[in-house]
Amino acid sequence: MIEFAPDIPRWRQVADVIRQRIKDGTYPPRSRVPSVVQLQEEFGIAGLTSQKVLRALRTEGLIYTEPGLGSFVSKG
Repeated sequence: MIEFAPDIPRWRQVADVIRQRIKDGTYPPRSRVPSVVQLQEEFGIAGLTSQKVLRALRTEGLIYTEPGLGSFVSKG
């Protein structure tokens, strides 16, 4: 888990972590990113917060979602 800053929404802070992992190659193109449940477990956040993280990254074009399979890093 990370130590959350009190003045920044948690979903933004978690999105920043996942965004950095994509940029540094921890999650390379076409690899799966953590699911809603995995984000909940790793960061201690609520399911709706996890969904907001994935939605933000999807809106930015960093990830895409395959229904029934999960979310994956975009090709770049």
